[in-house]
Amino acid sequence: MSKSFLEVDGLSRVYPDGQGGELTVFEDIRFSLEKGEFVCIIGHSGCGKSTILNVLAGLDEASEGNLVMSGKEVKGPSLDRGVVFQNYSLLPWKSALKNITFAVQARWPAWSKDQVREHSERYLKMVGLDHAMHRKPSQLSGGMRQRVSIARAFATQPELLLLDEPFGALDALTRGVIQDELVKIWEETRQTVFMITHDVDEAILLSDRIFLMSNGPNARIAESVSVELPHPRARATIFQNPAYHKIRDYLVDFLVNRSSTALPEKNGAPRAVAPASGVTPSPDDNAQSASPAKAVNA
Repeated sequence: MSKSFLEVDGLSRVYPDGQGGELTVFEDIRFSLEKGEFVCIIGHSGCGKSTILNVLAGLDEASEGNLVMSGKEVKGPSLDRGVVFQNYSLLPWKSALKNITFAVQARWPAWSKDQVREHSERYLKMVGLDHAMHRKPSQLSGGMRQRVSIARAFATQPELLLLDEPFGALDALTRGVIQDELVKIWEETRQTVFMITHDVDEAILLSDRIFLMSNGPNARIAESVSVELPHPRARATIFQNPAYHKIRDYLVDFLVNRSSTALPEKNGAPRAVAPASGVTPSPDDNAQSASPAKAVNA
């Protein structure tokens, strides 16, 4: 039987609680990712989403459990895993282009300068910043800086791209524009992506599956929701698909009504559901009446 690209088995993270005891942020996290999948994870603050991402990135260590990618145990950071944070993380003394060429050169040290530059410019053009490639971060808006971060991450072609609420600090209009850019890049590259978001609509637009986390402490991935909407997707039209509203209502109902009590299957794996195929939405009036145009933040 073939293994998945990424196998996460029984991850837990425990911290001292400051009173001589321990606090378990999350426990028994189990899931797998297939090559080329785009997966989002949603849950209320404090459930450990960012900590899970940091463990996947090698920036933190789990207290228990195993993490295997492409048949190898994940230990520490690596160029095989790229991360885009909410705060841009650009080198302020380098231009937009040189922020990317710096990373590309590190990824492929044998490449010539012309190869590095051509490759880097290609990804800047993908995010619509070919006109600003020689500007430094201080000369760019917040949205433009985040586009550079995304272009840099995709340009290094990591096996796994990790996105930690990359649009969380942006205004709604800018956020929407960059979502569109991310959709276009992913449709072209089919990069394997694991993304944290608080935005239900963003998760539906981008992902193949959505992991729903129960509340912390002792949080778990309770359900894995399949997003069975056709590609390519467009933010301006996706809400016209009736399946979109079924998925959205299901996600909102989980966050509002079930996240505090939801548990995974007995084997620890998240319960797999496919709301697009007929899960009955919750009768809760608030969840039913939520407008698709408005992001639901958890």
